[in-house]
Amino acid sequence: MTRAPARPRLFFSFRSPYSWLTIRRLRAAVPQAFTELDLFPYWDPDARTGAALDERGAEFHYVQMSRAKHLYLLMDTKRLVQREGVPMAWPIDVDPHWEVPHLGWLAARRAGRAEPFYDEVVAARWERGENICEPKVVAGCAERSGLDPELVTGAVDDPQLRAEGVACLERAYLDDVFGIPYLKWGRHRFWGLDRLDGFLRLWRPDAPPSPVPADAETDDAGLPDRAEAIVTSGGYDTDTTGGCG
Repeated sequence: MTRAPARPRLFFSFRSPYSWLTIRRLRAAVPQAFTELDLFPYWDPDARTGAALDERGAEFHYVQMSRAKHLYLLMDTKRLVQREGVPMAWPIDVDPHWEVPHLGWLAARRAGRAEPFYDEVVAARWERGENICEPKVVAGCAERSGLDPELVTGAVDDPQLRAEGVACLERAYLDDVFGIPYLKWGRHRFWGLDRLDGFLRLWRPDAPPSPVPADAETDDAGLPDRAEAIVTSGGYDTDTTGGCG
């Protein structure tokens, strides 16, 4: 007999617009996705997390993207959100500390509120353009999702949650994750928004395809309004590159 693969793994990042849109489509096709997959947060580690990864012999496969690729990502994301009719306010990241939202999510999962906290964080980042690396923003997300804000914002100083976060990134290293979003089920691997339907056909052939609306007319040369203002004013380089796919 052929043994069925273990539960699928989904590596996600609050930083990535493709991760946000992939999980949005995934949940539309499989509403119970948060309980039927094992989720692993993935982010650019700070010095403390990086040192802990080094101690385990793990690396960070992701390579920071070029300015040209980052500019393409801005334009591509605008096409996608216009096509799907999703409201978006492009966030501008300045010296972000990605442990704040991602370890905060691990704290929310520990408290049984992973999904509502996830929803609040992506709404803050992608719908309102807020800086989710600021503890006060994450505290608001925690409060709205029924959590103690101090429990979530204190995750960066919690040794157990730090260790859990390192284990998530080590798992990504062992699974050869090099970009986000990344789905793995047994020997099958799927990277990116455009591979979601391939994953669904394999994992849940009974599920409806992920909803992709017909193409809408868009200005392919355009950028999300806030990002366009940053670029045209000469402040483009204040928005950090990398980590988005």
